Amino acid sequence: MSDPKCARMLASAAERDIEALRVMRRSDAIPAEIFGFHVQQGAEKLLKAWIALLGDSYPLTHSIETLLALLAERGAATEPFNDLAAYTPYAVEFRYAGVGANAEPIDRTRALTLVEALLEAVRDQLPEE
Repeated sequence: MSDPKCARMLASAAERDIEALRVMRRSDAIPAEIFGFHVQQGAEKLLKAWIALLGDSYPLTHSIETLLALLAERGAATEPFNDLAAYTPYAVEFRYAGVGANAEPIDRTRALTLVEALLEAVRDQLPEE
């Protein structure tokens, strides 16, 4: 059974991450690991909200790949969001160790656009209150 209450709670939490991303996008002073962490967190929460809307229980994981795969198995159109899988390491690995000097810089505008699009995809599926 679909769980819109859980989905709304997760989407609301993701909206806070997205708002932080909007502010951080404009500042080069924010390290990549902090920006990437909020991309990962927003995406994780929204994918879990989507799973809840489908009536399934989501696993306790930070893996964007795992969540995308679960949704795809259920026939969800996740292809536009597959690039978010690259943010999985920001949940733990890069958050504590940093991304390193040789890391590819994050395209902050593109990352934010992807998470915002995922938010809209989840919102479109939420039933009216």
